[in-house]
Amino acid sequence: MRGVAAQKEGPGGPTSWRGLRIASRDAAIVVVGSAAVALTFNAIRDDGLALVARAPYRILVPCPETAGDVEELLAADPRLGESRTLLIDARSRAEYDRWHAPGAAHVAYDYLAPTDPALLREIASSSSRRVVAYGDGEDPDSGEQLARELAGKGIRNVGYVSGGAEALRAALGGDAQ
Repeated sequence: MRGVAAQKEGPGGPTSWRGLRIASRDAAIVVVGSAAVALTFNAIRDDGLALVARAPYRILVPCPETAGDVEELLAADPRLGESRTLLIDARSRAEYDRWHAPGAAHVAYDYLAPTDPALLREIASSSSRRVVAYGDGEDPDSGEQLARELAGKGIRNVGYVSGGAEALRAALGGDAQ
């Protein structure tokens, strides 16, 4: 008798496998039931989540708290050449060193980190009437994002060059990168 009781209750015995099967079955029922409730609720909502993406997800989206309103400027806009316009290159140091617009300052924009407060103070205290950033021209454009961050931090009359450095270089008479 003692051997039979030990077999039923001991580890690896028939009772433990039966308990494991019951627990697994119950877990599967909970998972399937929860999924059914979630899918049903999602289907009846007007703004339910799509189960399959209809368009690629944008993963690099700037935070709305720091994004201000900015003006989009064409690369041939004559205001870019005015003496009281501060032109800022938002690309990496290597790209800036390869080519940058004459007189452009370098402030590399990082999508994951805020711009250095000391640089923001320097830009804000400049005697510039307008601040215009240009970047890589990609989507999203680093110049546009830097301009939005500057405007969101209280700097006024901020714009960005549509098309970025490539468009600006072409407008200035150089070969596009």
